[in-house]
Amino acid sequence: MHTDRERCVRAVQSKDARFDGWFFTAVLTTRIYCRPSCPVVPPKPENMTFYPSAAACQQAGFRACKRCRPDTSPGSPEWNRRADLVARAMRLIADGVVDREGVPGLAARLGYSTRQIERQLLAELGAGPLALARAQRAQTARLLIETTTLPMAEVAFAAGFSSIRTFNDTVREVFALAPSELRARLPKKSAPAGTPGALTLRLPFRTPLNPDNLFGHLAATAVPGVEEWRDGAYRRTLRLPYGHGIVTLAPEPDHIACRLTLGDLRDLTVAISRCRRMLDLDADPVAIDDQLRTDPLLAPLVDKAPGRRVPRTVDEAEFAVRAVLGQQVSTAAARTHAARLVTAHGDPVEDPEGGLTHVFPTPDALAAVDPESLAMPRTRRTTFTTLVRQLADRTLHLGPESDWPQTRARLLALPGFGPWTVDVIAMRALGDPDAFLPTDLGIRRAAQELGLPSTPAALTARAAAWRPWRAYAVQYLWATDSHPINFLPV
Repeated sequence: MHTDRERCVRAVQSKDARFDGWFFTAVLTTRIYCRPSCPVVPPKPENMTFYPSAAACQQAGFRACKRCRPDTSPGSPEWNRRADLVARAMRLIADGVVDREGVPGLAARLGYSTRQIERQLLAELGAGPLALARAQRAQTARLLIETTTLPMAEVAFAAGFSSIRTFNDTVREVFALAPSELRARLPKKSAPAGTPGALTLRLPFRTPLNPDNLFGHLAATAVPGVEEWRDGAYRRTLRLPYGHGIVTLAPEPDHIACRLTLGDLRDLTVAISRCRRMLDLDADPVAIDDQLRTDPLLAPLVDKAPGRRVPRTVDEAEFAVRAVLGQQVSTAAARTHAARLVTAHGDPVEDPEGGLTHVFPTPDALAAVDPESLAMPRTRRTTFTTLVRQLADRTLHLGPESDWPQTRARLLALPGFGPWTVDVIAMRALGDPDAFLPTDLGIRRAAQELGLPSTPAALTARAAAWRPWRAYAVQYLWATDSHPINFLPV
């Protein structure tokens, strides 16, 4: 969008928050870059230039605005609706792969040369993978500086910097303040407090956001020991690159309240990224709902409760296993099957608040399970064991870098994997916004009640007009039912 100058200028002059994260405004006279909704008086159009990423602004020598804090904008929705090389690379960078494995590790995961990845990211985002990862480290550093009392040396290494000098130089360059000055700007009454490893922060999103089906689905399908709904918040354990964590997420009118307890603060960036992905917080609800409203039979559902998101996952392999456990059984039965596996094979964790006991088992642990111990039909045991074995030996890989068509084909080749199972994994684990479930009983029932075609083939043909947002149409159709997944728990 940053190449459409006229549209960008209009968005800045109207302070339109819908475009936060889509592009960034750099002011030539002040050498500051802002989000489109910055509250200050807009600069003259001739003094504006536009960039597709915060990293590109920083590369061009601009520093972040202290008023609108563009580094905390919601992420671009582009990376969650596309499955090309750039989108997959951006999802991996957000997951901290460059910090942990370097650019060669990023290239290896994507199956391209480092040169090709550099070229494509520079062409579309104005910055290479190292610059993009550096911008992300700067954002994490600012968060730690402002929300913890950690010494600056610990902040530097927790944010992913290799040295304190690099940390200091980056913070000064990006924010025009030294790390100690950033912390000193905080009001005394809101000075950060708490024990190291426990953080409270706000996750921004584009409005509107309807939390009913989002948190309702997560709470209704919660696996005991791994997830729970308590005091108006969804809580769950996290398996992260450097250790385990526990997150508490609660919907607020203009943000998601997030509390993270981490065994290792180096996991902060990854934990935030995975929570945002699980709650689909980078979606563009206005664009999605406008497209779905073009169908006169779907429009009343959208108008009644706009801003529905697709509930996703923090662990793609975990969700695939749970999708198999949920085949042809009730939600309660699926939770029971999963809870047994968690108790027997999950890694124990300590929850200061009680209630959560384990992290969901790894594919390696599940591959060692005796099939005869599984209380399910023999055919489903075969499906389960084949899936976990391929996940464990990396024959099948589910992750942010997954190529959606290729992964679908590999899943369909597994015994016991039909279109419904593959599409629900594509929708909630892989993040495909166009995944569709025409054979789902709830979808067919809702379609019939609305006057839409109820046979899978006819409904698929009608749903072509909803593309590329059919996964969101599924949420609106499911919402016509009285199932607990559609309601915010009380």
